[in-house]
This record gives sequence, structure tokens and C-alpha cells, in this order.
Amino acid sequence: MTSKVTYHHGDLRTALVQSALALLEEEGVAALSMRAVARHAGVTAAAPYRHYRDRDALMSAVAAVGYRELAADLVAVSPSPSTADEIADVAIAYVQFALRRPALFRAMFSEQCDAGSPERVDAVAAISAYLKANIARVFPDADADALSDAVWALVHGLAFLFLDGKFDSTDSGELERRVRSAVQAVV
Repeated sequence: MTSKVTYHHGDLRTALVQSALALLEEEGVAALSMRAVARHAGVTAAAPYRHYRDRDALMSAVAAVGYRELAADLVAVSPSPSTADEIADVAIAYVQFALRRPALFRAMFSEQCDAGSPERVDAVAAISAYLKANIARVFPDADADALSDAVWALVHGLAFLFLDGKFDSTDSGELERRVRSAVQAVV
């Protein structure tokens, strides 16, 4: 009697996302293909397609992890900002996240993602809701939607200016001063 050995990975979905995150950090976004992620996870080239229809779907899952990590960092700095200065602290945390996880940050915002991914959509919506609620609390007379969009756009632009070396990110005091003063100028 012959026995058939079956291979069971366990939580393949999580393993694929973790492999994609590791490849992202090690080799950058250009190295991320379904085949490379499968190889890194130690599964067949076809295995990722059991959970992700294509690279965009996998990138959405990776981006969702990044958005959740970013949200956790922002909330850790100030769960419920009540002053403009605390909003600036959150903005600084945003830029620091970008600098600490540059490949992930770029993938979150620069890579094509599956627009129909509820996981990614929910993770982005959570950050947006956090920002809008805080802006509404700190600036009750302002248009919270418009002001939160303006602050997010400003801080996001600053993050890329630091990432791309347009601003010096080696001096944390200068980074904090620049981000804080830019946010305060807008709010």
C-alpha cells in the first residue's frame, strides 16, 4: 500500500503576505511577483492563486497590513488629539512611519492595488475616519472633510519629500520642526 504525502502550509494567506513584506524590505517592490512570493514562502508557483487572483490583489493585502501598522502608530502617539500641536505629533508619526518602512510605504501608495479589496478599503477608511474625527474635534468650526484632506495631503507630500531626499531626514529635530511648522501653517 502506498501512502500519498500531502503538503499543507497552514495559513497560506498570511504566509504569502509575510513573504511579500519580507521581499519588499529585502529587494524592493520591483522584486515582488507572484512567483517570487511563492518561492519565498516555499510553495508552488500556483499556490498564491488560491488566495489572490493576481499581483494587485496580493499588493492590496500587503498595503492593508501597512495601513493598519500606520494607523496603530498614529493612535499610539495620540489616540484622541485635542490640540493642533497633538495633530502635528500625529503628522510627525506619519512621516516617521514612512522613513522607518520606506518600501512598504511606497507600495501602500504607489503600487496598483485591487480597488475592490475590502481589507484595504477598510484599512484606509479607518485612517481617514481617525483623521476626520480628530480634525472635527480640534477645529469644530472648520469643514472637517476639507481640512483633513488638506492635512493628509500635506503630510503625505512631506513624507515623500523626506523619503526622496529632498529634505534631510537624518536630523530628527529638523524633521519634527519642519513637519510641525507645516501642519501648523495649514491648520
